[in-house]
Amino acid sequence: MQNSLNNLSNSWYEGFKRNRVVRLLETIQDLIVISLCIGLFAVMVIQLRAMFFSILPPLDFPQVTSDILFLLILVELFRLLIIYLQEQRVSIGVAVEVSIVSVLREVIVRGVLETTWVQILAACSFLLVLAALLIVRVWLPPTFQGIDPERRLAMRNKLLATDMANEKFKIEH
Repeated sequence: MQNSLNNLSNSWYEGFKRNRVVRLLETIQDLIVISLCIGLFAVMVIQLRAMFFSILPPLDFPQVTSDILFLLILVELFRLLIIYLQEQRVSIGVAVEVSIVSVLREVIVRGVLETTWVQILAACSFLLVLAALLIVRVWLPPTFQGIDPERRLAMRNKLLATDMANEKFKIEH
């Protein structure tokens, strides 16, 4: 009897300790992502300033186009980080969109005529794979088989808390 009580208290303590460690690591990870957001925002402001200076005469159209596309990539990366902070997951759609814009930026900046046919073929293949990933993503459920383990765990914890509150209420009255 004593051993089972010790095992029960040990497993509860170990579970509590594990939960605290996981929460601490998640908090540290969120702080890292927040610092990335702040740094990315600063880079966007610097890039926007540089873009405005490149618009001044003499106008270098390829440079302006490159700056605009780079700013769009930074905005999409910022959006990806915000989605991660809100939902604690990486959005496949946004990540694929960033990749597509990045590849197109490189092709536009270098120029299609100056790029070798092998590089164009590789970029086209990569874009086709990314497009297929975007299409397949629509049919994938948000989590495996529609199961959301976090929601299920939260519901179980709510039920346990409700049961404990009911037991306490019965004992008091």
